[in-house]
Amino acid sequence: MKKLKFIEVKSEIGAGTRGASMAVDAIKIAALDYGSSLFNQIPSIEIANENKALFDSAGTMHAKRIKSIQVLCERVANAVKTSVKSNEFPIILSGDHSSSYGTITGIRMAYPRQRLGVIWIDAHADLHSPYTTPSGNMHGMPIAAALGEDNASNRMNRPDKETIELWNKFKHMGGIYPKVEYSDVVFISLRDVEPEETYLLKKHKAKIFSTAEVKRNGVERIARDALSYLNKCSLIYISFDVDSMDSSISKGTGTPVRSGITEKEAGSLLVRLIQHEKICCFEIAEVNPTLDKENLMAENTFEILQRVVGQLN
Repeated sequence: MKKLKFIEVKSEIGAGTRGASMAVDAIKIAALDYGSSLFNQIPSIEIANENKALFDSAGTMHAKRIKSIQVLCERVANAVKTSVKSNEFPIILSGDHSSSYGTITGIRMAYPRQRLGVIWIDAHADLHSPYTTPSGNMHGMPIAAALGEDNASNRMNRPDKETIELWNKFKHMGGIYPKVEYSDVVFISLRDVEPEETYLLKKHKAKIFSTAEVKRNGVERIARDALSYLNKCSLIYISFDVDSMDSSISKGTGTPVRSGITEKEAGSLLVRLIQHEKICCFEIAEVNPTLDKENLMAENTFEILQRVVGQLN
C-alpha cells in the first residue's frame, strides 16, 4: 500500500481561458455530491498560487506570465520532491497544465540520477516554445521545457531578449537539463497538434497511441505497450489532461477536442497503468467548471480519481 498525498495547485496563469483555478474545488464538490469522504482520508497540501498575476499585464507576449509560472513551478517542484523523498505517492490536482513542468522538475530533483518516463494523456503535445507558440499561453509548453526543446528552426515568432533569457532560465529549473528525453515520453490520445509540433514528433519518432488505437486494441493492450516502451526508465509519471476525453464529455475544459477517448476508457487505462511498480506520481489537469453545466466534467474526473485511488490503496 502506498502512502498517498494530494498536492493541490489552484493555478490558471498558464491558460488562455479563465476558470481552471476552480478545478480542485469543483472536484471536491463532486466528491460531496457522491457522499465520498475521499478528501478526509488522504492528507493534502495546497501550493500558494500566483493568480494575482492575471490582473497585471501578461508581460512577454510569447511566454505569457513566465515569471509567475516559474515561481509557481518552483513551489510545485519542491512540494513534489519532498513528497517523493518521503516515500509518498503524490497525486497532483492541477488547474492549467503548465504547472506539470514543476511536477516533472520535482521528481527529477528527488532522483537526479534516475531515468524518468512520462505518460502524457492529452489531446495536445504541449511541445511549443516561445519561438513557435501561436498563443503565448504556457500550458502549451511544459513538455518542450522538460525536453529542453526550442524548435527554433521552425520559429514562427521572434521573442525578445528578455523572453529568451527567461525561457532559458525556465528550462534549467532545478539545475537539471534536460529533464526527460523524447525516447522516454509516451503520448496517448494526441490529436490536436500544430505543424511545428508535428515536425518534432516525426523527427524524434515519438511514441504516440492514437484514440483509434485505444479503441481498436483496448486499454489493456495500450497500457501494456506503453509500459513496455518505457521499460528502461526507473520511474514513470502519468499526467492526465481531461481534454484527452472526447469533447462530448469534456465540455468543462479550456480546449476540448473531438475524437477523444471516453470517460470509461480513460478510467480503465489509468487504473491499469497505475498498478505498475514504477509509477511514482499521478496528475490531473485542466478541469474548468466555468465552461460546464452541472459540474459534469468535475464529476467525471472525480469518478476517475476515485478509481485510481482505489487501485493505489
